[in-house]
Amino acid sequence: MRLPRRCRLWLTMAVLVALLWMLSLFGGPKKSLSLTYHLRYGWLDYTDEDENPEKVCDCSAILQGEQKALERAKLLTITKDFRKRVHVPDEFYTNATKDCRKFQASRKYLPFPLSQEEETFPLAYSMVVHHKVQNFERLLRAIYTPQNFYCVHVDKKAPASVISAVTSITSCFPNVFLASRSESVVYASWSRVQADLHCMADLFEASATWKYFINLCGQDFPLKTNLEMVRALRALNGANSMESEKMPKEKVWRVKNVHHIVDGQLKGVGKPKDPPPFNIPILSGNAYVVVSRGYVRSVLEDKRIQALKAWAEDTYSPDEFLWATIQRLPGVPGSTWASPKYDMTDINAIARLVKWQWHEGARAKVGAVYPECQGRHVRAICVYGVGDLQWILEQHHLFANKFDTDFDSVAVFCLEKYLRQKALAALQ
Repeated sequence: MRLPRRCRLWLTMAVLVALLWMLSLFGGPKKSLSLTYHLRYGWLDYTDEDENPEKVCDCSAILQGEQKALERAKLLTITKDFRKRVHVPDEFYTNATKDCRKFQASRKYLPFPLSQEEETFPLAYSMVVHHKVQNFERLLRAIYTPQNFYCVHVDKKAPASVISAVTSITSCFPNVFLASRSESVVYASWSRVQADLHCMADLFEASATWKYFINLCGQDFPLKTNLEMVRALRALNGANSMESEKMPKEKVWRVKNVHHIVDGQLKGVGKPKDPPPFNIPILSGNAYVVVSRGYVRSVLEDKRIQALKAWAEDTYSPDEFLWATIQRLPGVPGSTWASPKYDMTDINAIARLVKWQWHEGARAKVGAVYPECQGRHVRAICVYGVGDLQWILEQHHLFANKFDTDFDSVAVFCLEKYLRQKALAALQ
């Protein structure tokens, strides 16, 4: 007679408990702990048994900068057959997520918090996406934990396959959702800021428990485990972390002239702008921030900031000065004084590690900030390759930009494998 499924599950659990008890008697506490670990967490590890074409690469050697392993990986990434095998079409995600439990299990999403420390310090993420679903899904998997909250903004102009795939992925998780409003994002325009603002408002409304807000794009990737991020954010003690410094002379035109979208592109219209409201000094920064819940509340409610946002709508690349300017306003939680003494560069902030082409070079070179890019450049930004990983992991930033699985999937594979193994190793 075949036992009911519930009875079979209980019987299996009883056998496991008995086995663990016997091991505690005869094998000692260390062996018992090891088996408990493998039974509960081992299946979440990324192993060579997973169906990943990148597994032929030696990630351990790559992360240590061993030349032979790097050369093999670089050669592999330009091989036509390999590139074809690692590419995942958007339609895969639309179909795979029809069975959410199977999708979550096969992709090894974390089904529970890995520690009480993390569970009691939830984070909120805004994720802005317009293409490369494979990049987005691997990013989401790398940062996903059930206590965090994730708002995903998909560009209105994105292909139907992208919108369908991202919608399907988000539907599989109760704490991952699409932004309530969607923008047609135009490069360097206000629409990029508005996308984050939609998610800020949605996340603020979704939960009162999260402690910090982090905004991402689909080509970012974490450099730290969730536990490491929680500890880094606790250490901030309510402060925010972002680039915020004096506006360089070569960027002043961005806030001195009116810009409008014309034929799908942002263009100057030959009209000077009025000064900012309340004589607020405009600071320079970048699009990515790590900010407290109080900062987000100010962005949504502070009357000075509402006026500043309205003023910034017809500027060029407002995402590269708005957050930095708000960071220096008196009364904003986690902010700093406007004095240049409190200026912070992107290198000193923990929000994002970006390699700009004009700052690369040997350490002895005057003006060099970081080693030369080992991948390729897109709009003067390094798209990281495997040769960048050793240096990247030595930095204090929480995330890095940019990664591209279509260009170098091995870099993403080795990074995600390293982070998952590090997260699970902390439990042993």
